[in-house]
Amino acid sequence: MREEDRQKFVQLANKRVSKVLHDLQLIGNLSNRSNYNYTDEDVAKIFRAINGEVKACRKRFDLALNTKETSQFSLDD
Repeated sequence: MREEDRQKFVQLANKRVSKVLHDLQLIGNLSNRSNYNYTDEDVAKIFRAINGEVKACRKRFDLALNTKETSQFSLDD
């Protein structure tokens, strides 16, 4: 791996993860019942969407990591 690729990954990951964490804090602010009216179903929909996207993102990383470990296949016995 080139050092420039690593540096770019770290730079972008720091920026993007920080933004996601900040946005999650803002979503958490919506829990204030004195300012907002919401249902349990609203909350469930929010977290289903968030959890679904986190799982999809994790799967992409897992797949990318596993592609380096290719299995050997041969019809010859």
